[in-house]
Amino acid sequence: MTQNTSELPSGWKAGKTTFVTSLAPVQKPLVMLGIIAAIFLFVMIVSTTNWTQGILYIIGIALGLTLLYARFGFTSVFRRLMSVGNVQGLQAHMVMFAVATTLFALILGTGFSFTGAEPAGYVSPVGISLLFGAFIFGIGMQLGSGCASGTLYSVGGGQSSMILTLLGFITGSVIGAYHFNFWMEETWALPPISLAESTNLGFFGAWAVQMIIFAVIYFALVQFSKRKNPPPMKPLPAARGWKNIFRGAWPLFTAAILLAVLNALTLAIRGNPWGITSAFALWGSKALELVGIDVSGWGYWQGANAVQLSQSILADSTSVMNFGIILGAFIAAAASGTFKPKKIKPGIAAGSIIGGLLMGYGARLAFGCNIGAYFGGISSFSLHGWVWAVMAMLGTGLALFIRPLFGLKNPKPKDTIC
Repeated sequence: MTQNTSELPSGWKAGKTTFVTSLAPVQKPLVMLGIIAAIFLFVMIVSTTNWTQGILYIIGIALGLTLLYARFGFTSVFRRLMSVGNVQGLQAHMVMFAVATTLFALILGTGFSFTGAEPAGYVSPVGISLLFGAFIFGIGMQLGSGCASGTLYSVGGGQSSMILTLLGFITGSVIGAYHFNFWMEETWALPPISLAESTNLGFFGAWAVQMIIFAVIYFALVQFSKRKNPPPMKPLPAARGWKNIFRGAWPLFTAAILLAVLNALTLAIRGNPWGITSAFALWGSKALELVGIDVSGWGYWQGANAVQLSQSILADSTSVMNFGIILGAFIAAAASGTFKPKKIKPGIAAGSIIGGLLMGYGARLAFGCNIGAYFGGISSFSLHGWVWAVMAMLGTGLALFIRPLFGLKNPKPKDTIC
């Protein structure tokens, strides 16, 4: 089938079945700036905390590189599926889950750790807070044009509007922390349910069950795509040969495997899977303390979380990984020649702020975001991860009707690419 080149972005060429793009020149000064900043922050982290924090920071950089080079998404995946039935991204998610679940089962089942920290997955209650939080997170990520990981790597990649999303995210997280006790104590919830530990399956049995589920979902997506025949995802500019590793488009499945391995490494090093949004609540709460507002009495900052509030941000592993993601994405964008911040349109700005607020608040209620709850929850054999996915998908479906109000476009079945 010949593609209609009039529908392609400027500078793109179309063949019979594929698109060919050319890479922009490397932004060498920005690459050097990013590397210098990354080294400087690494030295600061190690000198003020320990080598474990430094390693987690490096993992964060690797996550940022992977996310940007593959444009590995969660927001866009849900939107493409709900709007036109494109399943490519969700198929990559199933591969990611299959690899992560296998590695998590080995680590959690044997208690393996590189540092001596006892590994524990993300297993959280299923209740009103999860249902509502995941639902509004699904709406928010479509209005803000990025999820938690997408916000960080897009900020690093030079997408100006995502700075507003991040600020909204932090604000929403702080409000969610302030309201945390109400949602935990005054609303209905089941206890945490682990397919491995709340049943007689054990980690091997739970692994087998989830692998069957992933395979069934993957097969169903293939059959659905054949019937729906949706437009394909827009390809990324690619380099030839080894240069593609440092500059071009990484295949989705390659990125899926890398993200799974990096998440498992995080679990084996710090004792918990990869997370993002708890750092946003910490940053915002510390900012309030700087202006004289005491947040230590909030329910969210009681117990284990109180330690985070009392320490330096560099002692918080989630924060240093987030810094790594931003810098890794910045270096990758500069190497690809795509770091080009642009002016923000008023409608986009409003959607970014509102979307960030909804995601921040929703993540606190739902025990995490697309990374902590969805990726980490499902990989940890937690029922709440699956429920999060369903509710976020429903939120995405509603958001498709809201996005045009902010000047945001949705993919259409007749599009050449989506």
